[in-house]
Amino acid sequence: MKPSRDISRLVEIMRALRTPVTGCPWDLDQTFATVAPYTLEEAYEVADAVARGDLADLREELGDLLLQVVFHAQMADEQGAFDFGGVVDAITTKLIRRHPHVFGDRRDLAPDAVKALWDEIKAEEKAERAAAHAALGLPTERATSRLDGVAAALPALTRAEKLQAKASKVGFDWNDARLVLAKIREEADEVAETLEAGDRDRTEEEIGDLLFAVVNLARHTRVDPEAALRAANDKFQRRFRAIEEMLSARATTPERSSLAEMDALWDEAKRREKAAAALAPPDLAARERPGGP
Repeated sequence: MKPSRDISRLVEIMRALRTPVTGCPWDLDQTFATVAPYTLEEAYEVADAVARGDLADLREELGDLLLQVVFHAQMADEQGAFDFGGVVDAITTKLIRRHPHVFGDRRDLAPDAVKALWDEIKAEEKAERAAAHAALGLPTERATSRLDGVAAALPALTRAEKLQAKASKVGFDWNDARLVLAKIREEADEVAETLEAGDRDRTEEEIGDLLFAVVNLARHTRVDPEAALRAANDKFQRRFRAIEEMLSARATTPERSSLAEMDALWDEAKRREKAAAALAPPDLAARERPGGP
């Protein structure tokens, strides 16, 4: 079997991998539940390639993600539920239906009107699904909530932002970012109280509230909390590596150094970064520190 640009070849390969006796034992052993974590991992690797601006890597990671879609579709086909063609039909139908301003008779809409129309169509689709379930005698969905539709499997920061955004649509929101900042200070004080009391369970709860409030501040300031934290992670990793390199130049290691010594080197790493950023062209400096704190 040879490689091909045709999607049907990928479907054929996946079917061969899942064929009993002649297929791959590992692939045959998988289920929707065991494949799902790989699907999430591949999506993160796509996002990482985008963040790094590595288009060659992006092509490969998109292929890995596409394989996950084909894998799930093949397992569903084996159960007689749907196949890959059904997946394509479902998304093309959805895109055409949700864009009547492009493919239908609702052209020349302003951006706000397009967003309102999108929400209206999604609500209609949800009602139709509920009616179809009822007609087939399937369990109906529990009572609807304005917060429905935010997947529990999303990264916690992203899910918090989406829940807050949905609540905001009905007016349940702060009207000033400074009020959110005050809430963060309040939550930090409550964390301090639980630490003083030595109550680990409450400390966990209060730290959760603190993180939720920080996400709220990010949303109010139009900052993507996941992107901001990724940038902070990268910055920490970069500066800690600089500490290791400076210690290595002194023929020593972090394990043999005091916190005070490493803290001084951390400040030196920060100073060097700022000096390098000042000398770099504006567009290069922006690429090197995308949204970082």
